[in-house]
Amino acid sequence: MKTLIKGGRVVDPASKTDEILNVLVEDGKIAAITKDEPNADRIIDALGRIVCPGFVDIHMHEDPYDKETGVLKQDISKSMLLMGVTTAMGGNCGDNYMDPADCLDYVDAHGNCMNLGLFAGHSYIREHCGQPDKYAPVSDAQLEDMVAMAQKYLDAGCMGVSFGVKYIPGTRMEEMTRLAALCTKDGRLVTSHVRNDVSRVFAAVKEMDDLAKTTGCRVQISHIGSMGGYGQMAQLLKDIEKYREEGTDIMCDCYPYTAFSTHIGATTYDPENFAEYNADYSAIMMSTGKYAGQRCTKEIYDWERENAPNDITVGFLMAEEDVDMALRHPLVMLGSDGLRSGDQGHPRAAGSFPRYIAEYIKTGKVGFMEGFANMTSRPAERLGIKAKGRLAEGCDADIVILNYETIKDKATFEEPTLVPEGIDYVIVGGEIAAESGSIVNAKLGRSVRFGR
Repeated sequence: MKTLIKGGRVVDPASKTDEILNVLVEDGKIAAITKDEPNADRIIDALGRIVCPGFVDIHMHEDPYDKETGVLKQDISKSMLLMGVTTAMGGNCGDNYMDPADCLDYVDAHGNCMNLGLFAGHSYIREHCGQPDKYAPVSDAQLEDMVAMAQKYLDAGCMGVSFGVKYIPGTRMEEMTRLAALCTKDGRLVTSHVRNDVSRVFAAVKEMDDLAKTTGCRVQISHIGSMGGYGQMAQLLKDIEKYREEGTDIMCDCYPYTAFSTHIGATTYDPENFAEYNADYSAIMMSTGKYAGQRCTKEIYDWERENAPNDITVGFLMAEEDVDMALRHPLVMLGSDGLRSGDQGHPRAAGSFPRYIAEYIKTGKVGFMEGFANMTSRPAERLGIKAKGRLAEGCDADIVILNYETIKDKATFEEPTLVPEGIDYVIVGGEIAAESGSIVNAKLGRSVRFGR
């Protein structure tokens, strides 16, 4: 079937196109971008709308796999599709929720709401090679097994290796070096939730610079807003600029919220780490579990840490001026860091991209073309995905059609799955996946593998 998207304002940052044009889609690819009106089986009227590449999310957390039913859930994936994300990278912060090679194969066999790529997670690999203690180092034999397992996942198409060093404080530099070095030869990305935040974030980011200088790898600092968003951002960005000037290929991502989200049992809430925030327990809201929707007291905090460490929290701790500073910086692109359990969690999994358009691009905090690049071509280029994040002949027909006047996020901390306004169509692989805020086809997404 040929589809003609007619009369829209075509915005493609990669080619710097911003013009009223028609887009012809055929066999899952973009067949033409033209002022002509070629014949088509289906016409989508895009008059008064922006037609842009499907959004590429460089940092999300994929849905878990249900072993009992043999089904990969799609709670986060559905929300991300409805906010215009057509390609996303999971396996971040060192975490995979199932064997990443099997996960990629599952997506190809069964489909998914959106296209899914994965990083090979250091924490997942570490535990599956026999070291479940996050505070302990690995043995030499375990490290050799980890290197072999990481290589297996890279061979299966993982986009690189991710670390969540703050969550695994027993991680030695040798572990990071051995795994990161696997990514150097073909330029795969090494991402990290760095070792510390707040006052210790400078040394933590320097550790990633050291890793890059030692191995020659390319590094991505994950969700910089939640790492240095407590008064450290100006100096931290200067440090990152300096490392880049010295030759380190280093960039960052950030989500447009001033609250982070993680599990209550994470090392983030170890007493010595939580003390860094200089905050009361009431800054933490429980999103799941017995106390869902409630702010913490010392009693709730202690009970949750002891009895329900996997419950999800939201920490209202980051400074708005620091998050703004990060998102306006040329070395920072958008990433949702989407994390939820079912329909509970942080609204960033459902609102980050429309929120960024409404509060950063439309307000002029970020330039129009630069802002759209941060959601499309820049993350695709960073990941080495040549057929996505662009509107050009031969590229994958992953497309968003949106109303620039009305687009805005609706998800809240109380209702984190509310669908945004202003997204008319989301097209994945040339077919309509979502229309007017409803999912039409949840099986169009396929795996995204490095170099393929």
